[in-house]
Amino acid sequence: MRRIVKLLDNIMGQNADQRRVNARRSILHYGARMGGELFGPIPKGHRREFFCLDEHTWIWHEEWIDKDGNRQMLTTRYDIRPTGVLKSQGDNSYRRLSRQEARNFYQAAKLYYERLNTDLQRIA
Repeated sequence: MRRIVKLLDNIMGQNADQRRVNARRSILHYGARMGGELFGPIPKGHRREFFCLDEHTWIWHEEWIDKDGNRQMLTTRYDIRPTGVLKSQGDNSYRRLSRQEARNFYQAAKLYYERLNTDLQRIA
């Protein structure tokens, strides 16, 4: 919550178009961090983000250091289409979500919006 207030304070001195762009960017960054925390504590040395990029695209991104000290990254893109949700990971090939994955995705997206709306209402 404190992060949102700080981010919004930084953009108040700009013109209307720039404020709108910066506000959207700030909310996106806040939502990504908040979304990454929805699924439990983030282990030390890890970075996890989950966010809605636009009305048709969700992103899950993780970074961590493996046991050999190498940096690892995994980005999953969810594309919302009229026929269902498609998932792309790594090699960019798309596949349809299984029923269970679709249920999990729906619950995650719902929780994300509920928490983001609650956080944003606190500062309004």
